[in-house]
Amino acid sequence: MPDAITTVGFDADDTLWQNEQFFRLTEARFAELLSPHTDTEHLSERLLAAEKRNLRLYGFGIKGFVLSMVETAVDVTEGKVPSSVIAEILAAGRDMLVHPVEPLPHAKETLDALHGQVRLVLITKGDLFDQERKLAASGLGDYFDAVEIVSDKNAGTYERIFKRHGDGPLKSLMVGNSLKSDIVPALEAGSWGVYVPHALTWSFEHHDKPDHHPRFREIEHLGGLAALVRGLSD
Repeated sequence: MPDAITTVGFDADDTLWQNEQFFRLTEARFAELLSPHTDTEHLSERLLAAEKRNLRLYGFGIKGFVLSMVETAVDVTEGKVPSSVIAEILAAGRDMLVHPVEPLPHAKETLDALHGQVRLVLITKGDLFDQERKLAASGLGDYFDAVEIVSDKNAGTYERIFKRHGDGPLKSLMVGNSLKSDIVPALEAGSWGVYVPHALTWSFEHHDKPDHHPRFREIEHLGGLAALVRGLSD
């Protein structure tokens, strides 16, 4: 069929498996360590500012997050942060890098239902080694026809990937929990965008819903994706 979807792209973190909850837990641990020096709200604001400032240098992922925590600790203590606190921050980062991967509900069943029906492409941003580790640990890797780990996601990213691994953006669909990274740029590229909200989403990824876009859809969880893909191709 001329309008049939032939390629489905999946975001990874907080779409296929849990991720943000570990950042939140580590940030809470960070706030406890720095509580003698500043209050939690102020610390959170300073950390977020450091993360945003450092994205162009460190990119997305745990390593950049840890470096931003160290920078923030030095900043809020005016250089007086104890070495023991720095050691605790580094240990927290190592814990995140080896944490077990927990697939989200309906992830495996949905991939199983779509596998062999359309091309499946994992499109995720972040640290190469960490994303490869999580994919391997998730047990979901064999479902994908291609894996793309990118430094950022924009319309050009989706246009390039869907041309490389599919029949172009017009016959492709992107699934994810981030409106800013997964949905809006995919729509700009000409693809379908299916938003799957997650209870925890980093504030940097917030964006207004493109409710009036004809190719925007929202589902409660991944369990509704296979039927949606079939319906859009009919």
